[in-house]
This record gives sequence, structure tokens and C-alpha cells, in this order.
Amino acid sequence: MAKQVRKQSRSKKLQKESPFKNYWDSINYILLASGILVLVIGFYLMSFGPWDNPVSLSFSPLVLLIAYLIIFPLSILYKKKKKGTDENVPGKN
Repeated sequence: MAKQVRKQSRSKKLQKESPFKNYWDSINYILLASGILVLVIGFYLMSFGPWDNPVSLSFSPLVLLIAYLIIFPLSILYKKKKKGTDENVPGKN
């Protein structure tokens, strides 16, 4: 009788952890939710009064720009620094 040969599974060798797995932390979701809240407030301020209302002509576009140009990109790009990175940098002693 011939001896049965077992093949090694390659799935263990090929499994690599994705670098994007833990990219978004809770702070990113908080920033995204605050951006959505500021955006809703900006559109609500734009709906005030007649067409020449100063709040809807000057203040609400600034609020919308803050939401679109600062808070949303910050929520996407923000990432915490690792704790041990400053100790291993040469020249920082």
C-alpha cells in the first residue's frame, strides 16, 4: 500500500493583513459626524428669510466651506501617531 501524501495548505502563507484594516478610528467617525452636523446647520442657515438676508448670503456659505474644506478632509486624513515613533528617530535625543 502506498503512503498518502499530504499537501501543505498555502492559504496560511498567502494571508497578509490589509494595511487599511484599522485605518479609521473612533475619532475619524466623530469628525465625520460633526462635519455632517455642521453641513446641515449651514444649509439650514441658508434657508432663512428673504433672498437678501445677510445670514443666508454671508454666514451660511462660510459654515458650508468650513464643513467641506476643513472638517470632511480632516476626518478622512486624520490618523493618530504611533507611540514609539519619536524614540526611534535618529537625531532626536
